Amino acid sequence: MSAASTSTVMPTAEQHGLKKHSDGGWGLVPVQTRSERFKSVDVNDFEAVTGREAVWKLSPVAKFVDLTSGELDGSPYDIESNLRQAQDGADVTGVTISWVDRSDARIGAAGTPEERASANAWSHFEKALLVSITGEEAKEVTIRRTALGGAARAAHTVIEAAPFSQALVVLENAGDARLTENVEIVLGESANLTVVSVQQWNDDAVHLASHFSRVGRDAKLKHIVVSLGGSIVRLNPTTLLAESGADVEALGLYFADAGQHLEQQVYVNHDAPHTRSRVTYKGALQGEGARSVWIGDVLIGNKAVGTDSYEQNRNLVLTDGTRADSVPNLEIETGDIAGAGHASATGRFDDEQLFYLQARGIPESEARRLVVRGFLSEIVQQIGFAPLEERLQGELEAELSRTRPS
Repeated sequence: MSAASTSTVMPTAEQHGLKKHSDGGWGLVPVQTRSERFKSVDVNDFEAVTGREAVWKLSPVAKFVDLTSGELDGSPYDIESNLRQAQDGADVTGVTISWVDRSDARIGAAGTPEERASANAWSHFEKALLVSITGEEAKEVTIRRTALGGAARAAHTVIEAAPFSQALVVLENAGDARLTENVEIVLGESANLTVVSVQQWNDDAVHLASHFSRVGRDAKLKHIVVSLGGSIVRLNPTTLLAESGADVEALGLYFADAGQHLEQQVYVNHDAPHTRSRVTYKGALQGEGARSVWIGDVLIGNKAVGTDSYEQNRNLVLTDGTRADSVPNLEIETGDIAGAGHASATGRFDDEQLFYLQARGIPESEARRLVVRGFLSEIVQQIGFAPLEERLQGELEAELSRTRPS
């Protein structure tokens, strides 16, 4: 064939099976890295959730359709805090709590929804709860919600830590709820912030949450998730290590009883040089139908030279009839790192530990409780706030007292 008559037929997207994804915004190329997922604050930009999407395939989506697709009550709600419980009767110095309008410039500073429940909450909240922290002295703040009720709700919280500030913020959740929400956490330069989210909902509660954190230069965030109560709790923390020297320690503790679904999808994005992350989630499961899901994504971007990262998930199965899904993922786009790794393990009691304790006269039931308590207490002990640590240890004892080994 002559050169003049030569033709080239370009393959079409359809020939390779490429078509728009049902989760919205997919286009003609597959998502190659975690950071390329579609994002939007508008719920209408996402297709209806079917349970076949990657972000929903391990979740009982039929049980919370009202939170992913329905109208939501986004009005402000009652909260309790310790700000006026200081010894002198005054507010805690350097902390203010207020409701701000959707137009506030701080809203959206930490992240953008990647799935429909988060976008639905963003589309419906009327005002955001703002926790503003200043001052270099250490301080503790507790915010408690107990009266959300059984109607489908949306909420939005912003925690802003000014440069060089220090604080521990505890977000306590209890009572009835059908809630989807977003929590934004923004750390300025050299800020040191601990955020603890405690879920002790009533048995029928459903709670879907996305936490977005942006950690600035030489700032350190300790983010702790404790999920004990509720029918379905799905709390997904995302952390952007945005500037040099940023550091995150992401910790999680969960105890799933019969019929409970406790889920965490953790994402750490190293987007700056010389950043550090440590992810440790631990859970225990007991009872028929107890279910936990942990997905850990760590992305080390091409600018993140000198990164030091490690993630791990450990699950302890106490009875038959439980299921623990654990999926660690690690993406590395630069070869110049200090270190990176991941680990996952799910199993029953260590027979050698039980034998050691029983050989010293400890009854088997008590030996089992000691092993589980030691396994989970590693997370509790890193909170750094003795009153909360003591209360959570008591809650774990109550959970263990109901354990019936298989």
